[in-house]
Amino acid sequence: MSDHTHGEGQNGNSVPAPRDTGGEVIRVRKGMFGANNGGDTSGYGGLIRTITLPGASSRPYGGWFDEVADELEGALEEQDLLPENAIERTVVDRDELTFHIAREHLVQVARTLRDDPALRFELCTGVSGVHFLGDKRRELHAVYHLRSLTHGRIIRLEVSAPDSDPHIPSLVEVYPTNDWHEREAYDFFGLIFDGHPALTRIMMPDDWQGFPQRKDYPLGGIAVEYKGAQIPAPDQRRSYS
Repeated sequence: MSDHTHGEGQNGNSVPAPRDTGGEVIRVRKGMFGANNGGDTSGYGGLIRTITLPGASSRPYGGWFDEVADELEGALEEQDLLPENAIERTVVDRDELTFHIAREHLVQVARTLRDDPALRFELCTGVSGVHFLGDKRRELHAVYHLRSLTHGRIIRLEVSAPDSDPHIPSLVEVYPTNDWHEREAYDFFGLIFDGHPALTRIMMPDDWQGFPQRKDYPLGGIAVEYKGAQIPAPDQRRSYS
């Protein structure tokens, strides 16, 4: 079955899975870039945007999403792991199926998704870091895209950790291609992938302070000099607030 069938119901029509909630509001962002550690230098301080994470979906999810969810839950039960302990919630949003996984069970869930004959998600195309300032006690997220070459399907796994304890198990032993992706997520977001064979910075200098893609990272920068004029660094420019 091809990827374009994501989210199709049993009758062949696109059926959005109903959510148990209307989503979870985690933050109200003001301004163009959401900077909160200085004056607004964009001139768009009047913009207000509510940041909402999609809530859990209820069955039926539609199409093969239910088949994958049933098979995963059954396979975990066979390993004496209660699905509700490993899968914090299941979300269908924008024609994508996402399993939010408790970090302590991530490796077991990933190995099950890879090895179970009815699942066969053999390839992980990488991990991306995300920083949600307002998502209290789970500010840091790691998002994985898994592809089944056997069945022609794509799903997402998402794992969260607090700023105060940014540890997530490494998946390199399950998906070796995650090696450099985990290093990059560590470098930019400060996610620590426990069990990685050589976790180190790969973009920033070894002695760099902080993690540049976190939302609370200061703008900083350097002044830009032109002939007869100089543009100050971003954190020193004119403030509109």
